[in-house]
Amino acid sequence: MTDQDTLWQKSRQYTDEQLHIAALVLDEIRSGAETMQAVRAHPLKEGGYIAKHMLVYVYRQQVKNGDVLTDNDLLVRIRMKPIRTLSGVSTVTVLTEPYTCPGNCIFCPDDKELPKSYLREEPGAARAFQNEFDPFRQVQSRIDSYRAIGHPVNKIELLILGGSWSSYPSAYQEQFVKRCFDAMNGKYSPDLESAQKLNETSVSRNVGLAVETRPDMVTSEEIVRMRRLGVTKVQMGAQSFDNDILLINLRGHNVQATLQATALLRAAGFKIVLHWMPNLLGATLESDRTDFQKMQDGGFCPDELKIYPTQLLEETPLFELWKQGEYKPYTTSELINLIADIKPTIPIYTRVNRIVRDIPANYIKAGSRRSSLRQDVHIELKKRNKRCRCIRCREVRGTVVDTNDLVLEDHVYPAAYSQEHFLNYKTNDDHIAGYLRLALPTESTEPDFTSRQKTLYALIPELEGAALIREVHIYGQSLVIGSEQSGAAQHSGLGTELLEKAERITKENGVKKMVVIAAVGTRQYYEKRGFIRSGLYMTKELE
Repeated sequence: MTDQDTLWQKSRQYTDEQLHIAALVLDEIRSGAETMQAVRAHPLKEGGYIAKHMLVYVYRQQVKNGDVLTDNDLLVRIRMKPIRTLSGVSTVTVLTEPYTCPGNCIFCPDDKELPKSYLREEPGAARAFQNEFDPFRQVQSRIDSYRAIGHPVNKIELLILGGSWSSYPSAYQEQFVKRCFDAMNGKYSPDLESAQKLNETSVSRNVGLAVETRPDMVTSEEIVRMRRLGVTKVQMGAQSFDNDILLINLRGHNVQATLQATALLRAAGFKIVLHWMPNLLGATLESDRTDFQKMQDGGFCPDELKIYPTQLLEETPLFELWKQGEYKPYTTSELINLIADIKPTIPIYTRVNRIVRDIPANYIKAGSRRSSLRQDVHIELKKRNKRCRCIRCREVRGTVVDTNDLVLEDHVYPAAYSQEHFLNYKTNDDHIAGYLRLALPTESTEPDFTSRQKTLYALIPELEGAALIREVHIYGQSLVIGSEQSGAAQHSGLGTELLEKAERITKENGVKKMVVIAAVGTRQYYEKRGFIRSGLYMTKELE
């Protein structure tokens, strides 16, 4: 039981009746009763039933008082919204304070009290606004809410959103990230380096740190700054892969800038998330199908993808064009059919994180207001007898896994200026239990990228000539660090086996050094597997 748990519990006021009934319900669940069956068997006198957070609270009090032993299986059964941590980590999203954005995109809202492109009723923005954009309070409140509903918070993926991260002053960036680490650590540190060091053994360790920026702001110098902060993943708004569409929507960069940015980030080992926006001004359903294929064939090869259909919002230049009859939003059925057409073509190494942005319907002035597009698309695919094989659609999540039945697949694909290996463990029914992303160095013949790459190697010499481990991820319900759960993919040795396979592939290709882009909270994991700290990365020399 941590101090943060105790603080949260003190803030809750449960009646004696609620505490008594919660204890009865827990006893019945321990005896084999289904959770909701046990809950409904004991209605409250004032009406209604015991909430799961009450069960979590009483269970933790019982463990704290020594009345019962820790029972992870029971906690899983009474946990609220288990899907939130079924990908193996607990994601904490925070927003930066309002700041100038270099872009003038015609589809983008601009509330002066929020980072550009965000709306105050979006869930993440609402939490940030409520906490006055204070990074410590945002992270702490999110961690507390996870604990309240029974989720482990030992492995935290920190997602920093808000405008273009690279446009913020470096002093603000460093202080913002430090305060996020302070919240994960549960105590104050005098500087970022101290906070990162403390987090290596903290209860809530950072296993991934993502920021979002624009393709035209990715430079070697910016990459160095991001690595010093502990960043491991970068989100970028590609929006379109058609220069004419980018131009008339005033995006401010071209397709080549997106390709160069993804290639440079990949050369530095980052995970890459691209945003794609169908239904921009000038696009058609057919041109969007072609545009999506350009992403597949053009060497961009995103590790993760967010599909954000353009949503018509008031007080944007696009809204004025719509009023003049120069823009037409797609209907819901048109969007469903478009995404159902393209989703089965998504490579197995890409994870589709979102299919629609979580904007409240009252903000959308015309076109589709559906927030359930992902479910709608899957229903349509089922009608067509087709399926998507992206990572999200194939995660094992809470499924029991027999590691002896897993098959290791090495999926090799070319990205711009890199040979990529997607090593993944599959179940017999084609679900993914874990994977590793390995990038092998290749020679570039493109002068501009070669120049950028030389600058990168001059600033970060440990990268030159090395094979890059860009990600190791094992799926299943997020578990406490060092714990095990029967049938769970996490903590079953799959990560170590994937690293060993990556080492064999690296040697077979004549490469003598491996580099891993380790998050702060995973440094000790890689040290135990033969990697040493070297500059901004962790390296392993191969015999």
